[in-house]
Amino acid sequence: MKKVALSEIKDDLSKYIRLAETEEIVITRHGKPAGVLAGFSSDDDWLEYQLENDPRFLDRIERARRSLRGGKGDVRPDAVRRGKRG
Repeated sequence: MKKVALSEIKDDLSKYIRLAETEEIVITRHGKPAGVLAGFSSDDDWLEYQLENDPRFLDRIERARRSLRGGKGDVRPDAVRRGKRG
């Protein structure tokens, strides 16, 4: 992880976007962390990021986990391969 001052990022943004494809860049303002620049090396990375940050998707995952913990579901390996719930 690389730390770079905001003023430096503003001077050469395209350079740091390219670098962000291989490592996260912490952007600092007045010497303190202010944000992170993270690139995507593929469309799959972008999709994964979207899902990880979609409140509706996260809520759906949490409801499914609660249901399974409550004994209301059964996920068998053969059912998962077929795309069905048991």
